[in-house]
Amino acid sequence: QVLLVESGGGLVQTGGSLRLSCAASDLSTYDMGWFRQAPGKEREFVAAIRWSGGITNYADSVKGRFTISRDNAKNTVFLQMNSLKPEDTAVYYCAKKMGDNSNVRDLYKYDSWGLGTQVTVSS
Repeated sequence: QVLLVESGGGLVQTGGSLRLSCAASDLSTYDMGWFRQAPGKEREFVAAIRWSGGITNYADSVKGRFTISRDNAKNTVFLQMNSLKPEDTAVYYCAKKMGDNSNVRDLYKYDSWGLGTQVTVSS
């Protein structure tokens, strides 16, 4: 397993922006994903990025507003979140995907998780 540490969460008004970061000792060869979990709801897929950074995948609810990226030299994955809405309020988790070509949207295909960072969007 890989130790993942998220940061960058906080309180922001509707329409605002936040940038989440996920750092690890070595994630340069892994596909990575961001998930979120709101109170009383299941954890859901937000975005994923291939190890090379060339292919990304987004949930329909965030497409066009969120951007996932990575800096393999710094072993960090980012989630830029713009035009935030109250429904984006959740704990956001970074995760490392297992080394296969299975569905990037399936949380059970990820084998290492961070502790999460809280994002709260006020109306």
